[in-house]
Amino acid sequence: MSETICVLVPTLNEEESIGDVVERFRNLGLSNILVIDGHSTDRTREIAEKKGARVVVQKGKGKGNAIKQAFEMIDADVILMIDGDGTYLPEEYEKLVRPILDDEADHVIGNRFASPDKGAFSHLNLIGNRLLNFGFRLAFGEKIMDVLSGYRAFSKELIKEMELHRTGFEIEAELTAETLRRGFRIKEVPITYQARKGETKLRPLRDGMKIGLAMYDLVKMHNPMFYFGVMGLFLLLIGIISGVYVVIEWFKGISHFLLAILTALLIISGFQLLMFGVIGDLIVSIHRDLIRRRK
Repeated sequence: MSETICVLVPTLNEEESIGDVVERFRNLGLSNILVIDGHSTDRTREIAEKKGARVVVQKGKGKGNAIKQAFEMIDADVILMIDGDGTYLPEEYEKLVRPILDDEADHVIGNRFASPDKGAFSHLNLIGNRLLNFGFRLAFGEKIMDVLSGYRAFSKELIKEMELHRTGFEIEAELTAETLRRGFRIKEVPITYQARKGETKLRPLRDGMKIGLAMYDLVKMHNPMFYFGVMGLFLLLIGIISGVYVVIEWFKGISHFLLAILTALLIISGFQLLMFGVIGDLIVSIHRDLIRRRK
């Protein structure tokens, strides 16, 4: 089984943990290990090579760019992706690769919330993760509990079909969204999540906002009704509030001609966006039906 699996480890200044991660995978019989490094300034690359991994310095910056570059380089049947910060257990790798090898899934996500160690999540990170996961489930209509997990496995067929564009921490959300958009099978498995070694590169507020906006942008290709509906309902709500105010003022003998025009434009625009959502939803449904027939 080990010959069919490539372990992909994106890194950035992980000298405290990368040696242990690589060594544990090799002890498990997995020798095809690719460390793609984001220009670390510590001894990450040196330690990874010493432990037996193949090390490549990525082009550009950002975790998303690193993963896209690695996918172009890997030709294994199964790609097992894991962060190099020591938060995931290499010993649990079979949980992720087995559904793919058994042809039960094309993309397997390790659910960190199933068994997190004490201190693995800060309070802010936990709240942010919960909100983003809830938003993803609401927008995409899929019961995925941990869309931002860094421990995943992919089939070779899925990797060939994906079109990835995100450059940073939003890449996990895009990987999940692309799998769903392409009609591939996705599965979650429970995993252990440990407190990381060293400082985190994630900036909770800034990166959380970027991930949230990326999810909203990604949903337009999967659920146009949600994407346009949110904007349409917002404009309708503002238009209705404005309209109520205009009518109340009119009964008082005060006219707001320009505001009345703006109100009409807001309501019309809101209805148009809702119609875009309906039409887009129909197009996506036809696209999915064509994909199912092709398979």
